[in-house]
Amino acid sequence: MTVEELIKDSEEKLVGHFKKADEISEYNQEKVLKAFNKRSIALRHFNSTTGYGYGDDGRYALGEVYAEALGAETGIVSPALLSGTHALTVALFGVLRTGDSVLCVSGMPYDTLRGVIYGEGNGSLKDFGISFDCVALTESGKFDTEAIKKEYARLEKSLKMIYIQRSRGYELRDAFTVQEIKEICDFVRGLGFTGCIFVDNCYGEFVEKQEPCEVGADIAVGSLIKNPGGGLAPTGGYIVGKAEYIDNIGRRLTAPSIGNEVGSYAYGYRLFYQGLFLAPHTVNQAIKGSFLIGKCMETLGYENFPKLDKTPSDITRAIRFDTAEQLCAFIQSVQEASPVDSFVTLEPWDMPGYDSKVIMAAGCFVEGSSIELSADAPVKEPYTAYFQGGLTYEHCKYALKKMLAKLM
Repeated sequence: MTVEELIKDSEEKLVGHFKKADEISEYNQEKVLKAFNKRSIALRHFNSTTGYGYGDDGRYALGEVYAEALGAETGIVSPALLSGTHALTVALFGVLRTGDSVLCVSGMPYDTLRGVIYGEGNGSLKDFGISFDCVALTESGKFDTEAIKKEYARLEKSLKMIYIQRSRGYELRDAFTVQEIKEICDFVRGLGFTGCIFVDNCYGEFVEKQEPCEVGADIAVGSLIKNPGGGLAPTGGYIVGKAEYIDNIGRRLTAPSIGNEVGSYAYGYRLFYQGLFLAPHTVNQAIKGSFLIGKCMETLGYENFPKLDKTPSDITRAIRFDTAEQLCAFIQSVQEASPVDSFVTLEPWDMPGYDSKVIMAAGCFVEGSSIELSADAPVKEPYTAYFQGGLTYEHCKYALKKMLAKLM
């Protein structure tokens, strides 16, 4: 079977999957458009501001339209949030105080957040006397309700936050569905928890018809150079949720005496608004690309997740290889198929925040953007590549041809 024959055969078998993805995209596009309409977004909201940014209606409305689209009361959307990890950090320090406890019910958070939580002498949660305990997932990668119940009983008096990481990070488990997030929110509320339920929503926005804040989460956080920026947002992050939490988080983003009253952006907000408008369609393209790559790799005998009998809950796909050489060749083929820096030969390197060398393909228009076609992997066993993004299905398909040519 040739590369072209394999791709064509896989597309024919994925017709039903593609139809389902289109239905979700259409639903979410309508939801986003209604958010723009409800907030009466106008050309003036795209204007730039300088200095303190008092009365910056573009900044304020941007937070409100994102919150509306993501099913939350209110929100902060800011280019001053430099990454997903930074947005998560600001939100955590905005809610938590010395003596508080956090219970993460989704296992250990991904690598770059561990220094934020457990770092020594670097201004971490631990340095500020905030404890962060984790409940391991079951062998099948699901919430362990019995273990959660025991930990809740132990921490109840100081427990301020339940933390959930939706995506897999560098794990082989599937991302949690919104339904699973709803069930765990209901479960911890049933135990008597009245504090903050916090969701790291990175990679999950607009993959399903609902978002975490619509099913019981109090805060959801993510990066604009992932799904919700639609490939256009040049930087930034979002934090949406209940107004009481967002107010305190704003005071941590700026200053306790100022909060969300300040913040200017001299380049204007159009790309942030337009990126959100395009996000449902862009996410749909990435999901279809993920399906096609998954199906072709499965046919060739490579184990990958999520399995193709499931609807994905985020845009990432994990693909396992037998050797480090196969893993690196796969990542390199993604770079070679990129519109930017396609000529670069990738090598593993000691990336800040990780405990092993990492190889990362990101030939993107926005540096490090993972809604654009990208892939990365820690170079260690089990040799697993984490593939995500694709602004267009056609680009995903082109890149797949390069990957398969090397593997076949």
